[in-house]
Amino acid sequence: MQHKFIAPWWAKSRHLQTIWSSLFRRLPALPPMRRKRIELDDGDFIDVDCLLRTDDSQLKINSPSLLLLHGLEGSIDSPYIRGMLEAAQKQDWQVFVMHFRSCSGEPNRLQRSYNSGVSDDLDEVVKKLLQQGINIDYIVGYSLGGNVLLKWLGEQKDKAPIKAAAAVSVPLMLDVCATEIHKGFSRLYEFALLFTLRRKTRQKIKQFGSELLPEASFVTKLNSFWMFDNHVTAPVHGYKNAEDYYQKASARQFVKHIQVPTLIIQAKDDPFMNHSVIPDCHETPNNVILEANENGGHVGFVDGNWPWQAEYYLERRIPEFLSQFNEQ
Repeated sequence: MQHKFIAPWWAKSRHLQTIWSSLFRRLPALPPMRRKRIELDDGDFIDVDCLLRTDDSQLKINSPSLLLLHGLEGSIDSPYIRGMLEAAQKQDWQVFVMHFRSCSGEPNRLQRSYNSGVSDDLDEVVKKLLQQGINIDYIVGYSLGGNVLLKWLGEQKDKAPIKAAAAVSVPLMLDVCATEIHKGFSRLYEFALLFTLRRKTRQKIKQFGSELLPEASFVTKLNSFWMFDNHVTAPVHGYKNAEDYYQKASARQFVKHIQVPTLIIQAKDDPFMNHSVIPDCHETPNNVILEANENGGHVGFVDGNWPWQAEYYLERRIPEFLSQFNEQ
């Protein structure tokens, strides 16, 4: 069966698709969650919020477990995470929301933070959850989280300890995305994201000084991702420069090595990138399903007959795909 997102008459614009949920969606109520702190081997921590399907906060036998990865500067409060939480509840799944370092509402301990290439953090979280008796069946990543997921899957090859995965609006070629988001109306998204990243950087400078980070007075001038990644992301995370970071962390080169059943949902009109980032057919193995839709914006994919009856394609399509692997 061929799946395809069709934008409704009232939401053809890629920008409306992108901002609709943030501006107009009444978010599903957040169910009672339990926060689990994962202590990392380097002395830092990652917070994981847990939705368990039993009253005693223990894993329910035979109930699939889903791990969600948010995008840049996202969290459990991101509309796409809240929406998928609700969709997973309807499936009676156990859900875990992994917050990248510094994104759970509390600064992380180290000078490093997170970026599109932190597949090592994902790997450590999955392994430490497994040590605690929590086996993850599915992982879904959005935007930056999708890049981290696909990179990890490609690195793991046949050793990935999950049944299936899905990735949405993935910045598969980071250099292209950093260039595209600096154009036209898309610069508003860039400004909003860099605003919080610059604020976090100033906090890091106060805490750790400027040996790796730029002077505090220079942070305000970091008005593009190329500049921010060159002066902050790259030196703090061990890359030579932004170009080196983009080359090594971009997920597109890892897609051909993925051996887990994986769904990738992209939109050709994504304002964070352009259609050139989407892999060619020869780059996707048989177990990877690539849906390259004409519309959808960035983590949008809003449909429904009327604006006041908006629906969300991702929350139908992703559970439908993952459910195929329940019994495996």
